[in-house]
Amino acid sequence: MSKWDNIRSDFPILEQRVNGERLAYLDNAATTQRPTPVLNDLMHFYQHDNANVHRGVHTLAVRATTQYEEARKVVQHFINAADAREIIFTRGATEGLNLVAATYGRQHVHAGDEIVVSIAEHHSNLVPWQQLAIATGASLKYIGLTAAGSLDLNSAEKQITDRTKIVAVTHASNVLGTKTPLKKLAVLAHQHGAIIVADGAQAVPHFAVDVQQLGVDFYAFSGHKMMSGMGIGVLYGRYDLLQAMPPYQFGGEMISTVSQQATTFAEPPHKFEAGTPNVAGAISLASAMNYLQQLGMVNVERHEQELVETALPRLLAEDYVTVYGPHDPVKHTGVISFNITGLHPHDVATALDMEGVAIRAGHHCAEPLMDQLGVTATARASFYVYNSQQDVDQLIDAIRETKEFFHIGTI
Repeated sequence: MSKWDNIRSDFPILEQRVNGERLAYLDNAATTQRPTPVLNDLMHFYQHDNANVHRGVHTLAVRATTQYEEARKVVQHFINAADAREIIFTRGATEGLNLVAATYGRQHVHAGDEIVVSIAEHHSNLVPWQQLAIATGASLKYIGLTAAGSLDLNSAEKQITDRTKIVAVTHASNVLGTKTPLKKLAVLAHQHGAIIVADGAQAVPHFAVDVQQLGVDFYAFSGHKMMSGMGIGVLYGRYDLLQAMPPYQFGGEMISTVSQQATTFAEPPHKFEAGTPNVAGAISLASAMNYLQQLGMVNVERHEQELVETALPRLLAEDYVTVYGPHDPVKHTGVISFNITGLHPHDVATALDMEGVAIRAGHHCAEPLMDQLGVTATARASFYVYNSQQDVDQLIDAIRETKEFFHIGTI
């Protein structure tokens, strides 16, 4: 038994049986489970330190504020931001991307300008830019994909021009399991005077991310996809850009002074954190990052790669299964999207659930990509640190059981 098999015992939710079967949780691209250390840190905060931050001098308030700001530093170091003030706590990647579109975007994008995204974007990194283009009269342009499902750099070079103001791309696809050559795109965007915004929701939990090395201007991700509590996320932004941007929301916390007719605003990051923040969420995110650091992000990536190296060829060997994205495991993250001939993905997911296997089915908030693939939906299995080869076996066995149940390939 490897250490990765032992990790499963850190996650109490995985001890249950589903429909009488061992639970193989393979819906990690949607949300992950929480290990006992993270759950304990959450409980400890609520039982011992619960108070509002930045607003009190009593003992609990000071302890809560200290933990909240220490969490910001943990995030800074986890993604190698230059300054903790570049870390804005949000509700998730979606809010972070909307924040950039509503502030920087409204400041800098005008009629005749261009916003460039990829066809593989999650709706969270598409709809805000689509709405910004509609509101300003800018053009929304799309970078295409290669035949294998990777971002096409030749297409990017054609689409990004001197009129481009914003390039917004995913760092890792939530459907195809492909990584974006983010550093090369950042260089290309900057050559044309544009900024680059990255959706890192499927990246930060799964492999080491260095925002300075990547050269990105903004980078958003969610905590619930990396074992923290829900409702917490991060927007990284270069400090010079954050300083020049207007606030996103108004109210308490984000002000410097308020008079009857005017207000001055706090410096970043607090300028963008109006109201009572999700203190417990930030603490749980730091706890999850510490848990991942103990495992080592290189080891996390390698473990997921080993699972894909087993699962992908076995799926491809089933002639009634269609796999979307690269067929080379080396070019894959831990996300595999597939369909079974003649079955709707929702039926596949329901059948697999009867075997204790939890997967996702639907358009995965990527409808333009589904159109590109020529399907309305796919089934999706996604791996994380607590998954094992036993989960892979259970997935393949459940797919074969589903085939037999629906008599696929027989008359």
